[in-house]
Amino acid sequence: APGVRFRFESAEDPDIGINTVTAYTISSNEHFSLKTHKTEDGIMVAELLLEKSLDREVQASHELFLTATDGGIPQRSGTAQVLITVVDINDNSPVFDRDNYKGILSENARQGAYVMQVNANDLDEGLNAELTYSFSDVALRRVRNLFRLDPHSGEIRVEGPLDYEEATSYSLDIQAMDNGSPPITGHANVLIKITDVNDNAPEIKVTSAYTKIPENAPPGTFITFIDVIDRDSGENGHVRCELSQNVPFRLQTSSNHYKLVTSKTLDREVISEYTLLISAWDLGSPSLSSNKTIHIAITDINDNAPRFAASSYNVYVTENSVPGASIFA
Repeated sequence: APGVRFRFESAEDPDIGINTVTAYTISSNEHFSLKTHKTEDGIMVAELLLEKSLDREVQASHELFLTATDGGIPQRSGTAQVLITVVDINDNSPVFDRDNYKGILSENARQGAYVMQVNANDLDEGLNAELTYSFSDVALRRVRNLFRLDPHSGEIRVEGPLDYEEATSYSLDIQAMDNGSPPITGHANVLIKITDVNDNAPEIKVTSAYTKIPENAPPGTFITFIDVIDRDSGENGHVRCELSQNVPFRLQTSSNHYKLVTSKTLDREVISEYTLLISAWDLGSPSLSSNKTIHIAITDINDNAPRFAASSYNVYVTENSVPGASIFA
């Protein structure tokens, strides 16, 4: 700190009296000045006074020239080189080469997959400049379980399973800590965006997988709701839905919501039950699909009158038939 003094070793002059050392001077500089005084025994002493704070990161050494002059005639002098080395203290925090890092990663990235490498520098030297990388306490535990940060190289790799449907991005607060005493830390943020892959098949949800309708239900009669959900995004989440062919039913659509309705008249006496297959597939590559079965029972209504096999019958009965005898079967 300014005001600190450093005493020089006195110059020797074998002469005596006025012919010995009478003054010291130092080369011009902005950090140091020279203070002199005589001891009780008449020896001239020189001290180097620090006038301005030093910064090793700006200038690591200073070269000065100390001149001792006697009082003789002719005046004689001697000069010594003074080399001052500024010793480092831990006064600089680590600084990342950027405040915010951004990366993109597929959700199907395997454990150990490389994400990116962060880097910080410390203007100090020695232990004060040796850095250790880690996640800061601000980083969520679940995020720290998904990624691994190498404490020495600053490499970030995948540690756990990623799922775009759970999180589309992850924010990591990282720090670089030097080995000074006390240590100083620097911080940066890493934003990792997750891209979707087609890893979810469409899910078909039906209000009722088994239902009954009367055979006199007119075309357009509502049967059940059908919802098709795909957790993926983009084309991977766009879904098409289809119903079994050659059945008296059809789907009415609104986005991924459907209504199953009748499309033709029904006749229980012809077909009393239908088993419909609902198929759904997404537009991802490769496409994923799923199926759902719906059972529809056709209930009877009284739409048929009793009929005889023939319109008239001829029956012959003998005159001696006893009461109760069968005459026609």
